[in-house]
Amino acid sequence: MSGTESDVSTVRLSFQHFSWIDYSIFVIMLGVCGGIGIYFGFIKKQTSTKDYLMGGRNMKLVPICFSLVASFISGISLLGIPTEIYLYGSSYIFTMIGAFMMCIVITTTFIPVLHELQLTSAYEYLELRYDKRTRVFGSIIFSVYLMAWLPIVIYVPALAFNQVTGVNIHIVSPIVCLVCIFYTCVGGLKAVVWTDVIQTVVMIGAMLLVIIKGTVIVGGVDEVFSRNWATNRLEFPSCNLDFTERHSVWSVTIGSTFYWIGNIAVNQSMMQRFLALSNVKMSKRAVWGFFSGVILIVSICSYSGFLAYARFNECDPLNSKLVLAKDQLLPLLVMDVLAEWKGMPGIFVAGVFSAALSSLSTGLNSMAAVVLEDFWKPFFHKLSQKQTQILVRSVVVVLGCICVGLVFVVEKLGSVLQLTMSLSSASMGPLAGIFLMGLFLPFIDGVGALTGGIAGLITAWWVAAQSQLAQARGLLTFVEKERHTFNCTYNFEPMTILEDITEGEVSYIYRISYLWFTGLGCSVTVIVACLVSLRSSKNKIDPRLFAPFLRSYLTHKYEVEHMDLKSTPS
Repeated sequence: MSGTESDVSTVRLSFQHFSWIDYSIFVIMLGVCGGIGIYFGFIKKQTSTKDYLMGGRNMKLVPICFSLVASFISGISLLGIPTEIYLYGSSYIFTMIGAFMMCIVITTTFIPVLHELQLTSAYEYLELRYDKRTRVFGSIIFSVYLMAWLPIVIYVPALAFNQVTGVNIHIVSPIVCLVCIFYTCVGGLKAVVWTDVIQTVVMIGAMLLVIIKGTVIVGGVDEVFSRNWATNRLEFPSCNLDFTERHSVWSVTIGSTFYWIGNIAVNQSMMQRFLALSNVKMSKRAVWGFFSGVILIVSICSYSGFLAYARFNECDPLNSKLVLAKDQLLPLLVMDVLAEWKGMPGIFVAGVFSAALSSLSTGLNSMAAVVLEDFWKPFFHKLSQKQTQILVRSVVVVLGCICVGLVFVVEKLGSVLQLTMSLSSASMGPLAGIFLMGLFLPFIDGVGALTGGIAGLITAWWVAAQSQLAQARGLLTFVEKERHTFNCTYNFEPMTILEDITEGEVSYIYRISYLWFTGLGCSVTVIVACLVSLRSSKNKIDPRLFAPFLRSYLTHKYEVEHMDLKSTPS
């Protein structure tokens, strides 16, 4: 950054160059999303609940792959991953090994079983395999997780918008959310999927613009990596068998495998898209299409983190207080390298909001399916077609409004990537354990699964909550890569360096890496469930509820019962 020496607040304001062209691009993106909702809601109307929630189970492969990537990535990843790389180095990238292992697990177990059962809600499986109580428990876990996660999804792009425009977070959040609620409410799954396709293209295009222009300014790819190499940001995870190591070989492989299973395989938002395809073969292809898309996005976001450090290596914007939050690093980079190109900042903000809108719309649509299938149908009288349509649309509207209100809470929580991964890991670990036991352990019954799930949930949430609380109090810190402020062109007050906190002040269990939270919850769930299920007698089983490669063994080993799946909730 060049210019005469000035106060940091003046420099911060200088980055807010949002022109009318940028605002126009942003508004156009929202208008296109709304138009897709109008098309599928009023022109090509949804004729049934099956069409609204599942796209008639005949969705095309490519749009579903785009939708899966857009739904999972969100603005959290677009801003959080570059921040992670900037602060801690490249070790996070190796969590893609866990994603690869998850794909193998899900294509050989979850997809064949759930697709054959023709389920709308993935948690219907829990009633078929265990009992109704376990199904409700799984649905509640997902609902609570989603209610906590969606406000973060909304907050992140609003933070980026605030950085580049100065517009208050609580002004832009409701406006964007209203558009998302509208097209999700009227257009159903088809509107969600096709807006995801457009949003994914915008998202990738925006990130590519940033890294191409930024790389040219820095002096080329070699210069980007050499500056990061000099501060050890290019590194492999350590091989220490220490669960408190934030990113070790073990946590980014084994730990992240559990994390990915918990966030994909037992997540209704993701499984609903796999089940919307017409057959198992296409669903398996969608898994690998999703993996390829995630690899691409993570690579682009990670390089953005390297680029941010290469650009700001002589004047760190965090230590110099040029940015007020860690997750504003990427928006700052965007305004630094793209501000002179009219419309380019607008494309970036549209890209970040696209990622958020896709995740929000997916969450709202999947929550509508869960409320209908898991909370209404098993307990209340059957609804007419019109009443069902009113119910699912009401869920979308009410949940969307609640999430907007919760943005005020999220604003106080700090860096979003680890927070979000910790939250989702603690929530979905026990659920992953219940599903995995259902698929692989025929002796586990409903009482054992529910007892194990409750124990795992309490354990995982307690550990995650204590870990986050210790971080908020400054008792638990992580070693960040070195940063410098020796060549800043503006005045700022140097940051106060806090004394190192001794590890003894925080218990070992609360210092374990966030990547182990899912595995912890899953392990406690399985252990407790196995102990409780020892008291039960042999039950009749239906081999269709287990992993395909176990079915022939189960047919010979256990008394087989073929359930009439048509009589079960659908």
